[in-house]
Amino acid sequence: MDRNTLIGLVLIFGILAGSFYLMKPSEQELKQEQRLQDSLKRVKEGLPPLSDTAKVATQHTIDSSAILSKPFGEARLGEEQVVTLENELLIAKISSRGGQVKSVQLKNETNFDGKPLMLLEENHNKFGFVFKANGENVNTSELNFAPQGGNISVSGESAQSVTFRANYSANQYLEYTYSIKGNDFNLGLDVKAVGLQHLMDVKTSSIVLNWETTLLQKELNGTSEREKSTIFFKEANGNVDHLSETSDDNEKLDETINWIAFKQHFFSTVLASNQPLNNAELAVKFDSSPNVVKHYKASADLAFSGQKDNHYTFNFFFGPNQYKVLKAQGNDFQKIINMGWGPMGWINKFITVPIFDFLDGFHLSYGIIILILTIFLKGLLFPLTYKSYQSMAKMRVLKPQLDEIKEKVGEDNPMLLQQEQMKLYKQAGVNPLGGCLPLLLQMPFTLAFFFFFPNLFELRGESFLWVKDLSTYDAPVTFPAIFGINHISLMCVLMTLTTLLTTWYNNATSGAANNQMKYIGYIMPLIFFFVLNNFPAGLNYYYFLAAVFTFLTQVIIRQFIDDEKILAKIEENKKTPKVQKKSSFQQKMEEMMRQQQAAQQKKNK
Repeated sequence: MDRNTLIGLVLIFGILAGSFYLMKPSEQELKQEQRLQDSLKRVKEGLPPLSDTAKVATQHTIDSSAILSKPFGEARLGEEQVVTLENELLIAKISSRGGQVKSVQLKNETNFDGKPLMLLEENHNKFGFVFKANGENVNTSELNFAPQGGNISVSGESAQSVTFRANYSANQYLEYTYSIKGNDFNLGLDVKAVGLQHLMDVKTSSIVLNWETTLLQKELNGTSEREKSTIFFKEANGNVDHLSETSDDNEKLDETINWIAFKQHFFSTVLASNQPLNNAELAVKFDSSPNVVKHYKASADLAFSGQKDNHYTFNFFFGPNQYKVLKAQGNDFQKIINMGWGPMGWINKFITVPIFDFLDGFHLSYGIIILILTIFLKGLLFPLTYKSYQSMAKMRVLKPQLDEIKEKVGEDNPMLLQQEQMKLYKQAGVNPLGGCLPLLLQMPFTLAFFFFFPNLFELRGESFLWVKDLSTYDAPVTFPAIFGINHISLMCVLMTLTTLLTTWYNNATSGAANNQMKYIGYIMPLIFFFVLNNFPAGLNYYYFLAAVFTFLTQVIIRQFIDDEKILAKIEENKKTPKVQKKSSFQQKMEEMMRQQQAAQQKKNK
């Protein structure tokens, strides 16, 4: 080993030794590391870290003293207590934390998966008032209201109540009184603000009511449930309106409102106020999380008097969106249910609902009730149906003569062709629209059921034949989703096949031309299959029955309509045509057609 190598080794060892000495941790750092290792060991054993325990204890002491110095300081502390109010229909749990409804269960209903149906879920509902007391913001949902009683169970005609109180002092407090009656969907709430006006700024004229809820899935078809859930409200002028059902929406209302309803497809929670709700702000928001339907939020101002104690009276309705139940509550609650617009709504309210309720009184299977309802309505519309088929029969026997006119005139002169056809119709006494108008008059009834059955609470959970629940789709065949479709509804298949059969029979008996229009009748049922595959089995069952009765009606009527007699009658009309005075509209139309024909002839020259 030469001298340079030896010197290099000595220097390396010297540097290493100096580094170990200079980088050696101090005594304090060694103790800190020991505490860290001890804390990690305690965490692995399920115990809190030593350092955090001391920190939390110190923090609690600091927080407690800071909280007690605020308005309602003592009411900001304390353990949560839960009081249960129960009757034959619901179980409501009231939490001392905020004095608010913690959860509500409907006793006679279940979710699609068989679990208890909770209208309001624990940790998903927040209700309270916001105001300033002694310059500090107070949110009552954060206060602890001491219950003045225990659990309540009522039935029949009996009624009881329980009181919760949050004290500012012995003579200044907030008091909530919840009341419940037997066999009732309602929960009363009286709010008393005693002596609080002395804590408020003299300019204070209102306090804010806040209500927030997250709705969880209750129906098999979560997509449909979201699209039929939103916030409804009633304005002081009597108008009932709502936010969007199909997208996020928010609205600030200028009108005073009387009640706010957090509607879910088949159930609603409605807050009605005896005091006007002013400057309301409502918001609904979709959520893509599993089992979550939507988030609802509502806030409104309540008048506050600075000269006296303040008293507010509210009522919560927790119940089904059943037309007769909501209507019995009064205050236009039944308008929460979408019965359709215009004629469809009138048909459902004044014809369909009364007939359905009458049949429901016999306690029949709902599948049988829908069958009877279909037969009744088909019978009611039979005169229109017969007149429609009669008109179509006249057009059918006229078809050879119409083809002759078409061959004689040609297709290059459509105005003349139309004139000659109209002349034939007039001579034969046939209205070319006679077959369409009766069908158009029946259309509102067909569309009315498109609104009626998907919103019919009575069908929820009711089985018929192979269908387990008439309020949602039947799915005997399921598979991984393909273009958003993961099942086949057998009711929808039957409806589609029956409609295709009816279309084939119409084409076969009417002598339809072999053109594109002939095949539209086959395409439309297939399109409707993909549309209605996700709709309730009850609706598809009705459309299936309607298609069956339509087919049978056509077959029967066809046996009673003699084409030769109709043709003979037409020929007789042509020989002795009835002279009818032309209306001004007909005169204008004929004049317009003559002008167009003249222009067409001039153009061809």
